[in-house]
Amino acid sequence: MAGGREFSSSQRKIINRYYDNIDNIVITRLGEIATDMVLAMGDAKKLDRLWKRAEQALAKVKTKDGTKDPAIEKMLASRDLEALGKLITKLNR
Repeated sequence: MAGGREFSSSQRKIINRYYDNIDNIVITRLGEIATDMVLAMGDAKKLDRLWKRAEQALAKVKTKDGTKDPAIEKMLASRDLEALGKLITKLNR
């Protein structure tokens, strides 16, 4: 094995907790991004950056069968902030 990294037991616990809670982390991140989008209305450059961040966060969201949700792709294409809010609410349940 070439250059594998050994983690201490405390580091492994931290890494495992991160991946155990990735869903909550993504939902929280999306909520913060949506709030920033509302505050940035009128600033096209800032909104573009925020939509890119939302797209990166949503890339981690998978359906129960492991595929990407087509509604997410449609929402990202239309850049519908209301649909993003509904999606965040749906994921939060």
